[in-house]
Amino acid sequence: MGRADPEEGQLPAPVKPPDGGWGWIVLFGCFVITGFSYAFPKAVSVYFKELMKDFHVGYSDTAWISSIMLAMLYGTGPVCSIMVNQFGCRPVMLIGGLLASSGMILASFTTNIIELYLTAGVLTGLGMALNFQPSLIMLGTYFDKRRPLANGLAAAGSPVFLSSLSPLGQVLLEKFGWRGGFLIMGGLLLNCCTCGAVMRPLDMGMKRKMEKAQDKYEAKEMLPMGGKSEEVISTTDGSKKAKKAKKKPKKGKKLLDFSIFSNRGFIIYTISKFILVLGLFVPPILLVNYAKDTGVPDTEAAFLLSIIGFIDIFARPACGMVAGLKWVRPHVAYLFSFAMLFNGLTDICSARASNYTGLVIFCVFFGISYGMVGALQFEVLMAIVGSQKFSSAIGLVLLIEAFAVLIGPPSAGRLVDALKNYEVIFYLAGSEVVLSALFLAMATYCCLNRGKKTPPPEKNPSAGGGSDTEEAESDVQEAEEHSSDNHQPSHGPDKAMVAANEEANHVEDEQSGEGGRCPEGDGEVLARAGCNADQTVERDSF
Repeated sequence: MGRADPEEGQLPAPVKPPDGGWGWIVLFGCFVITGFSYAFPKAVSVYFKELMKDFHVGYSDTAWISSIMLAMLYGTGPVCSIMVNQFGCRPVMLIGGLLASSGMILASFTTNIIELYLTAGVLTGLGMALNFQPSLIMLGTYFDKRRPLANGLAAAGSPVFLSSLSPLGQVLLEKFGWRGGFLIMGGLLLNCCTCGAVMRPLDMGMKRKMEKAQDKYEAKEMLPMGGKSEEVISTTDGSKKAKKAKKKPKKGKKLLDFSIFSNRGFIIYTISKFILVLGLFVPPILLVNYAKDTGVPDTEAAFLLSIIGFIDIFARPACGMVAGLKWVRPHVAYLFSFAMLFNGLTDICSARASNYTGLVIFCVFFGISYGMVGALQFEVLMAIVGSQKFSSAIGLVLLIEAFAVLIGPPSAGRLVDALKNYEVIFYLAGSEVVLSALFLAMATYCCLNRGKKTPPPEKNPSAGGGSDTEEAESDVQEAEEHSSDNHQPSHGPDKAMVAANEEANHVEDEQSGEGGRCPEGDGEVLARAGCNADQTVERDSF
C-alpha cells in the first residue's frame, strides 16, 4: 500500500499542487491582476481635475468613478463565483480583461459624467472584478506549502502598481490629455487577457491515472484469482465508466455554495473582516488632507503616501514568508489578528501627531501593518474554507465587504466636515480595527480551538476530500458486485476453480461454526479466507 509504480498495483500519491513550475507564471499573472485591481481605481484620480473642467462638475462627482470601480470589484463577488464555478477561471478572466479594456476605451469618447460612470466605472470595474477573484482561486490551486509566500508576493502588486500607474497617468495627461490617457490605459488593461491566458487548469491526466491504479489495487486486494484478476479489473473499469456515464446527467453543480455559512470559522472571519474594512481605509484617504491642515507643504504631504507604498512593497512578501513557517502557519489566524491589532494601535497612537516627523513615523508603521494585513487576509480565508470552496467564499466575503466600504470612508468624511477634527476620526478608525483584531483572536480561541472535538480516526484517508473517498468506496462496491458476477463461469477450467473455492469455503464455514461464527458488521465486506481483519474493506453502505 505504498506509493510505488501504479503498474505494480500500488496506490500512487494523490495529486498535489506543484508549488512551483508553471505556478510561478500563474503567480506573476496574479501579481499583475492584483496590481490593476487595487491600484487602478486610485490611479485614475490624477485625471479628476481635467474632468472637472471639461464636464463642469465638482470633485465629489468625479470621485464617484473610483467609488463605482471599487463597488463593482467588491459587490460583484457572488456573480464572479457563479461564473467561475460554471465556466472555469480562464474564460472568465479573458472576458474580464476585454470588459476592463473596452470600458476605458469607450470612456475616452464620452461627452458627460453619466457616460463616464457607465464605462470607466461599471464596465472597467466589472472587468477587473472578473479578473481579480479567479486569479486568487488559481493561485490557491497551484500552491499549497508555499501558498503564504505566494499570497504575499501577489499582494505586493498593489503598492508596486500604485507607485507606477500614478506617475504614468500624470505623464499621459500632460502629453495626450485625459482622453488619450484613458485610451492608452485601456490598452494596458488588455494585459489582463494575457494574464488570464496563462491561468491553465492543472492537468487532470494524473488524477485519472491515479483512479485507474486505485481500481486495480482494490480489485487485486479483493479478488486474489491469479490470471482471472485482469479480466475482473477490465470489467471493473468498464462498469465504472458506465456508472459515470449514467450519473453524469443527474449530477448537479453548485454555482454558489452557501454551505460555507455552516463553517463557524468562516462566520468569524466574515464578521471580523466587515469591522476591519470600516476603519482600515480611512487613514490613508484622509492622511494628505490631515497633513496639510497641520501646516505640511503640498509636495511633502503627497510624499507621505509614497512612504506607505514603498514600505508596503517589502512588508507583504516578508509577511508571507513568516506565515509560511511550519510553526507559524497552523496559527496564521492569530498572526492576522496581530497584524490588525498593530494597524489599529498605529492609527490611535498617530492621532496626536502634529509635525511632519511624527507623520513620517506613522507612515512607516502603518505601511508595515497594512502590508501584513494585505498579505494575510486571503491566506487566512483559504486556510479556513479550503481551495474547493474558496471560489464561493471569496465572492460572499467581497460582497459583505462592499457594504463596509460604502459605510466606512464616506462616514469618516462626513464626520470631518461636521467636527473639523481629524484626531477623532483616527481614534474611531483605529478602535474599529482593534475591535476586529480582538474579535477574531478571541472567537477563534473560544469557539474553534476550545470547542474542537477530536475527530474519529479515518481508516482510509484521502487528500481529495470526502467526495473522492465516497467515489473510491463506491468503486469498491462495484468491484465486489462484478466479482460475484464473475463467479458464474462459462469455461471448464473456471468451473473447476469455482467448485474448489466453494468446497474450501464450505469446509471453513464448518470449522468456524464449531468455534463460533464470524461476526458480520454493517459497512464491512469480509474476505473469503475467514475473518481476517487485514482483508476487511470498509464502505459506507450496501
